[in-house]
Amino acid sequence: MTGHRIPGASAGHEGPTSLLCVPFAGAGASFFHPWRALAADRWSVVAFELPGRERRMLETPYRSVVEAARDEVDGIAATLGEGARVVLFGHSLGAVLAYELVHLLTKRDVQVERLVVSGSPGPWTQRERRAAGLPDEEFLARVEEFAGFRHEALDHPEMRELILPVLQADCEMHENYFPSTDEPLSVPICSLRGDSDGLVTADEAQQWRDATTGGFSYVELPGDHMYLVDLGREVLDVIGTESARGC
Repeated sequence: MTGHRIPGASAGHEGPTSLLCVPFAGAGASFFHPWRALAADRWSVVAFELPGRERRMLETPYRSVVEAARDEVDGIAATLGEGARVVLFGHSLGAVLAYELVHLLTKRDVQVERLVVSGSPGPWTQRERRAAGLPDEEFLARVEEFAGFRHEALDHPEMRELILPVLQADCEMHENYFPSTDEPLSVPICSLRGDSDGLVTADEAQQWRDATTGGFSYVELPGDHMYLVDLGREVLDVIGTESARGC
């Protein structure tokens, strides 16, 4: 759906920098709603909603990261407002989608101050082990192995019927992702990783250094691939510290 406006965001560039949060596979915008209180007056937290979940439940999920970014960027830019200042945050699938969005937003009247990626190798590195295309039970087992946890909603037949197609589409677009351009970003990148992440190595997480001509930083937080489920405040503190460095 082109031109979709993001609930909870205000147009214009008055006030604090926006923190645009891009969801990981299977997640909706509501995952980031608690971050609004945690962010206090540091940022205006804007949670990006992908089709197929929550407010956009009836829309067809994307199966291409590049297509999703291209279709959604105008709506995001309009929501942020002319001359907006924004930091983008994305975890796993959200990291590469945020990366594509930064390329597009910087060509519009949006001032991207920083890209914060989490739980992701560099954008050109694809997983050797895949989940997309497996039968349902094998798919869920593989996703659970990758993520390090199983969402309790998948144990309820009605919820599973709603969530499974979206999760499958998200995994397909993540695992088939290839960057739309070889051109590095000019904005600073901070790469975050859970220190016991079994899916993304420290070396892979630091590949993002080569995705920008701006500053680069790397931070590890305690936990596995889905460390951010319990460490929202700590993630925001890192973003605040990195933003204060201004490089």
